[in-house]
Amino acid sequence: MELRQLRYYVRLVELGSITRAAKDLHIVTSALSQQMSRLESELSTRLLQRSAAGVCATDAGIAFYRQAQLTLRHADGAVRAAQQARLSGQVGVGIGTSASAVLAMPFISAMHERYPDIRLHVVDSLSTNLAAKVNARELDLAVVMQATGGLRGSAEPLVHEQLCLIGAAGMPQLQGLLGTKVRINQLTDVPMVLSAQGLRDAVDAAFAQAGCQPRIALEVDGLSVVMDAVRAGIGATILPRAAILRMPKDAFICVEIADPSAHRITTLLSLAEDELSPAALAARVVLRATAETLVQDGRWPGAELHKK
Repeated sequence: MELRQLRYYVRLVELGSITRAAKDLHIVTSALSQQMSRLESELSTRLLQRSAAGVCATDAGIAFYRQAQLTLRHADGAVRAAQQARLSGQVGVGIGTSASAVLAMPFISAMHERYPDIRLHVVDSLSTNLAAKVNARELDLAVVMQATGGLRGSAEPLVHEQLCLIGAAGMPQLQGLLGTKVRINQLTDVPMVLSAQGLRDAVDAAFAQAGCQPRIALEVDGLSVVMDAVRAGIGATILPRAAILRMPKDAFICVEIADPSAHRITTLLSLAEDELSPAALAARVVLRATAETLVQDGRWPGAELHKK
């Protein structure tokens, strides 16, 4: 049982509506329903009575609601007590460009709330650049695509992301491919705008496993230029779905690639334990927890938590 589930439950009982509670909690309704089902399953008790009029607590649910409120008050008190001896200092954190759209602001907000005296230096860049900065001790932590060898610190897989075909909404070569999913071997005639770094190894490996090669129209290092070229119709690209979260929704077509090999592993890099300051250690915990919460709440599209 998690404090997050208790907070969700208390707010749901107070509002009496899954839709209103999900909106208030800034999560999707399906994620809230799933968390409540897990809570009831763990307790082996029916806590909520659902009807067309909304949601209300059962007798067991009312008793649980009162204790949950007490537990949350104690937890909030513990947080306030811990923050009386606030951590301070500066922490350098890198977030790969395609992941930053979904991860950066939730992480920054969580750090500001929990550790307001820690000053963050956040770098949004290509994964290869961020890994080099961690190795050079210019950053304490970095969230990158699957790490390569030669790292001085640690590499911890965070999430798996399935890759998608992304193209301009009116791109003619994509019209016959529209559907729920597409296969790599269907893309051989589609001009591609691809990066020469970062995700490129994963894309090339997926084409190789499918026994074909991409038709490369343009190679670019930098997500913003990749997306400008895609929007201009020069070609399509292959990226995780999270990469277009900042883009206008009606400007692009995004179709998941069905091949199991078409995925990437998003990884948390950090300096060695003895090189991390207390502030950096705290930031690493918050960064990991933020990523997990985003996936569990359905706010990191196309991502699944790494199974340890």
